Amino acid sequence: MKVLIRSVRIVDNKSSLNGQVRDFLIEDGILKQIGENITADQAEVLEGAGMSVSPGWVDMRVASRDPGFEHKEDLISVRKAASRGGFAEIVLLPNSEPVVHSKDTLNYISQSGRGGLVKLHVAAAVSRKAEGVDFTEMIDLHEAGAIAFTDGEHPVQNADLFLKTILYLRPLDALLMNRPEDRQLTLYGQMHEGVTSTLIGMKGIPSLAEEMMLSRDLKLLEYALEKSVYKSDKPVLHVSLISTREAVELIRAAKKKGLPVSCDVAAHQLAYQDSDLIDFDTNLKVNPPFRSADDAAAIREGLADGTIDAIVSDHNPHDEESKNLEFDHADFGITGLETAFALSVMYSGLSEGDIIEKLTTQPRRILRLENKSIVEGTTASLTFFETETEWSFDKSYSKSKNTPFLGKTLKGKVRGVVNNGKLEWFE
Repeated sequence: MKVLIRSVRIVDNKSSLNGQVRDFLIEDGILKQIGENITADQAEVLEGAGMSVSPGWVDMRVASRDPGFEHKEDLISVRKAASRGGFAEIVLLPNSEPVVHSKDTLNYISQSGRGGLVKLHVAAAVSRKAEGVDFTEMIDLHEAGAIAFTDGEHPVQNADLFLKTILYLRPLDALLMNRPEDRQLTLYGQMHEGVTSTLIGMKGIPSLAEEMMLSRDLKLLEYALEKSVYKSDKPVLHVSLISTREAVELIRAAKKKGLPVSCDVAAHQLAYQDSDLIDFDTNLKVNPPFRSADDAAAIREGLADGTIDAIVSDHNPHDEESKNLEFDHADFGITGLETAFALSVMYSGLSEGDIIEKLTTQPRRILRLENKSIVEGTTASLTFFETETEWSFDKSYSKSKNTPFLGKTLKGKVRGVVNNGKLEWFE
């Protein structure tokens, strides 16, 4: 591969070229030259006028469904959706069949993604079958390449299991990811508990369920670390998908105390509120649910002041049979890989540079990945995009179409991805 991409604006806070327009020459996967008016024999030339470029984006939360549920999504289709969304690397949750609780399953996924444009990282389960009872062989899984440990769609309910996992992973410098939810309080819940759930007669999911479990997790983290001094900028605990004002405040307070914790929010969480479910659209049925306008405002405040470290897609594919049902029978989840950037542009309130930070630098720091910057001579991992461009989301490359955004006009378009010696360029 030898490609010359002309006149793109660099968005990289770590680069001395940040904000400048340059040509890029990429050869055999290496960023050979950054400059003005570059010429290169036998290079494919792409015009990038009006585009921006950043280090390749990273999505920290993706459900692939493969192995076991390939009719919803497989490892080929999830990479197609990821590249269309601008992601060079994605983290796959362990909730497949079988669950990623053994090296065999982990290696199957890792090897399937080897050599592709989009790099697949695998998060292994904390407990066998993600049932929250017996530990997995975390040392073996860590050595086999697990990027983090989580029961994924199943929050860790057992406090002793949670505490011992932190103690177990810390000597490995490994990350625990957990979504805070007290399942006893959310049993049979369908949407956010509030005025709208009362009006339409739906069992609510109270904010309290998230906030109580998050408070527990933070106290257990502090307890696990209280007898030692933690000297690292890398978190021990990553809190997935926070959705309420108090959850933001709890994370903010924990960080002020110096606890090694980070968190993320799903891009779609910024786009809707619980009142939008008045028409029973099952494509809006997600967990955590869309909350109140006050909660949404707090999420934006948390993004702006750095309390919330990362934005994720929470890509959660389901087939027609799982979504085209009565609301209380439909599965939770939205496919989000292809729309995460646009929703961040439209609803986060962040500047372009800050959005890119939450899709690149922060996920890499949290996940212990090598930091990427736009520098000559380095391996090219780049995402090309146009922040101000509007486009119609008429086709999804995911196998599943459970998204409320199909057919909608969005703002913020991905134009191409370079990674692992490969290039995909989109019209």
